[in-house]
Amino acid sequence: MKYVKKEIVNNFCIVTLNRPEVKNAFDPAMIEEITLLFKSLNKEESLQAIILKGEGSVFCSGADLNWMKSMVNYNLDENKTDSRKLWDMFAAVRNCQYPVIGKAHGAVFGGALGLLACCDYVMAEENTKFCFSEVKLGLSPAVISSFIIQKCADAFVRPLMLSGEVFSTADAQRIGLVFSSYKGDITVQEIIQKFSNNGAYAMIATKLLLNTLSEMPQQQGHIQLTTETISKLRISEDAQARLKVFLNK
Repeated sequence: MKYVKKEIVNNFCIVTLNRPEVKNAFDPAMIEEITLLFKSLNKEESLQAIILKGEGSVFCSGADLNWMKSMVNYNLDENKTDSRKLWDMFAAVRNCQYPVIGKAHGAVFGGALGLLACCDYVMAEENTKFCFSEVKLGLSPAVISSFIIQKCADAFVRPLMLSGEVFSTADAQRIGLVFSSYKGDITVQEIIQKFSNNGAYAMIATKLLLNTLSEMPQQQGHIQLTTETISKLRISEDAQARLKVFLNK
């Protein structure tokens, strides 16, 4: 792949957005690479989690300017096709079976916030700048909005989407887009350490459970899914071994 790097470290897949010369802005080629990569990771059998980060000075600045220029000449059907590919990219990240850990730094603008919203655990450098910049261009954060609303309360993100104002890592934590912050930099090994002692299958099952619960009606559907999930985990080989170690301490 040209615009996305993939590296396996201790059963963790490090995915790096790799267009630093344009602040990792995405265009159709990069969107396709991200989509294909995350779909392909579902076929991997020995991973524990995925770390998503950006090369260079920023995590991602959103849509590529040259791509945006070309959109001016798209008709309605072409725009719908183009937007659907963008949706598919976010969905591929969100629906990847492995936990996705987002590592943000520098700046996260426009559609890049959609990528973070699709991550399961997000950490950001404390001086990172965030912005739903679409309204400044006469556009709307439309494709990312449903992914954002699944993670953040409407009351928090509505003012930011309508104003297009730049906000801080502290604000991103307050609204639920970012879980934790760090100073300076944090290494891949430090991130891996947070998750390396967890059961891989348990994390997969937990992510699937949470994604499914968020999309289904309350009550009866929740009862069946939650009780079946824990019952299957209890009799799994990994859980049995871990529980025996814990109980024997």
